[in-house]
Amino acid sequence: MGIPSVTGEERACAEQLVTFFEERGREAWIDEMGNVRVPADDGVLLTSHIDTVPGDIPVKVESRPAADVGWGGSDEPDADDLEVLWGRGSVDAKGCLASMAVVAVRTGASFLGVVGEEVDSRGSRHAIETRESEPDAVINGEPSGWDGITLGYRGLLAGRYVATSESGHSSRPENNAIQDAIAWWSAIEAEFSTDEWQPVFERVTPKPTDIEGGLTEDGLSVESTMDIQLRIPPSMSTEAVVEIADGHLDVANRVTWYDRVEPVMQSPRTPVARAFRAAIREEGGDPRLLRKTGTADMNVFADAWDCPMVTYGPGDSDLDHAPDEHLPLAEYDRSVAVLEAATERLL
Repeated sequence: MGIPSVTGEERACAEQLVTFFEERGREAWIDEMGNVRVPADDGVLLTSHIDTVPGDIPVKVESRPAADVGWGGSDEPDADDLEVLWGRGSVDAKGCLASMAVVAVRTGASFLGVVGEEVDSRGSRHAIETRESEPDAVINGEPSGWDGITLGYRGLLAGRYVATSESGHSSRPENNAIQDAIAWWSAIEAEFSTDEWQPVFERVTPKPTDIEGGLTEDGLSVESTMDIQLRIPPSMSTEAVVEIADGHLDVANRVTWYDRVEPVMQSPRTPVARAFRAAIREEGGDPRLLRKTGTADMNVFADAWDCPMVTYGPGDSDLDHAPDEHLPLAEYDRSVAVLEAATERLL
């Protein structure tokens, strides 16, 4: 946990993972993308991401009152005080990664630690392209709380809008490129607006992430550039959203769509989901079935592989990327027990 592994700088952490497996008699190596590959029983593939977002949170373990600790589950911990691990990635997702490494050794399941999840999922995409066959089941590691099972994620569509217009005096009534960008974005927001009662998971939510505009260097044109993201529910596809968004363009503007991740929604009745429900109940929990409004590597795996899967892992997902990211070690231990039991059932 003390080895930094910000996206693009995962090598040292990957090497530590390989050492962990080799010391326990498992074949492991780092592939050309930087993923950690540990082949074994493909009845279950345990996979999580090595990389984290930036953020220097000192790594420490300290005792804290249970009431002050974010507990990723529906029950309350029994103890008055809990040992808590602090550090970037403790929740998203080194806690998940570590639990899966432990369970892979204990059960003989195959393991995959991927890079680049926080940016472009290049690690999972490379693993899909280079594997000879798909696994029978996938357990993807992201925080769900020890008694939570994530079955669905919205998809992602990302692009860059560019508009250009002739320069002219600001008193002229014709729209310039900046106005065109504002008008186009307003049309997109209006297109996907919904009643407030509709759950966020079921909506398309558009979000601009960067915008620039003004005179070009030669002073002859006005240009506007906007980076955008749209989150897409399982009821739609990225292609359908592209058609709607492009329908509001005119000859003076365009969008280059550079990232597409399809939404995913798994059935709660798959063998994987059933195994987790049983394992959680054995640990005294009441299973929670979750749908996440973001996007994860599970989307990428589900788009390529026709096998059942869930996402599972310790931690409160509200602490993802947060400046106070931390994980109660009691919750980590409980999630290891659930993960091990579910994996053994599937194997």
